[in-house]
Amino acid sequence: MQLRDRVALVTGAGRRVGRALATALGGQGMRVAVHYHASDDEARETAQMIGDAGGTATLIAGDLADAAIPRRIVADVVRELGGLDVLVNSAAIMVRTPFESVTPAEWDAMFALNLRAPFFLAQAAAPHLRAARGAIVNMADLAAFESWPAYIPHGTSKAGVVYLTRALARTLAPDVRVNGIAPGPVLLPESWTEDDAARLLKTTPLQRLGSPADVAGAMLYLLHADHVTGETVIVDGGRHVRT
Repeated sequence: MQLRDRVALVTGAGRRVGRALATALGGQGMRVAVHYHASDDEARETAQMIGDAGGTATLIAGDLADAAIPRRIVADVVRELGGLDVLVNSAAIMVRTPFESVTPAEWDAMFALNLRAPFFLAQAAAPHLRAARGAIVNMADLAAFESWPAYIPHGTSKAGVVYLTRALARTLAPDVRVNGIAPGPVLLPESWTEDDAARLLKTTPLQRLGSPADVAGAMLYLLHADHVTGETVIVDGGRHVRT
């Protein structure tokens, strides 16, 4: 897939991994719709980084936890940029939710953003992606393949993203390729200490932590790999092969 001058929508692009994904697409000469919710200043910084990398950026705001917003965002991108070739579903929340204390509201909020929004973004984008013979990349998580007792809603939602990726790949073939990425420790939670990081490093087979650039590299591979669909690539330094 040739990316230069084509249009990409990256959700949650204001910060962290989403920013790296959007900037990497800018480096390919793409026109990138930078979606954000509350991170206005960070989104503008992302747009500047995209320009510096050789692409162009358009800011698109919206709360994807609102069921009406995914369709509106896709419509805004198509109206402002003339089409849509690539959808990167990156927006998500990861909150520590010990089993005993999970509430229905926490569960619903996690699934609304992490799983419902990617589905309805894909649904709204599908006609445009079919016309462009485009691609979708969904951000899953290593939690989809492991059991994390303090993150059950998050892990369950991300396991849903892995299934969604396979199902959309079959549904949208042959016109649209759909793949996913399951990052491991590429960006640590902001509340973690140096000791937490050291323990994680010690138990990672490659003996190093990853970076958002590793995830961006996987995304670019999947966008260029014209004979790959329905796959979720794990980017975790080998943590999933520890046992």
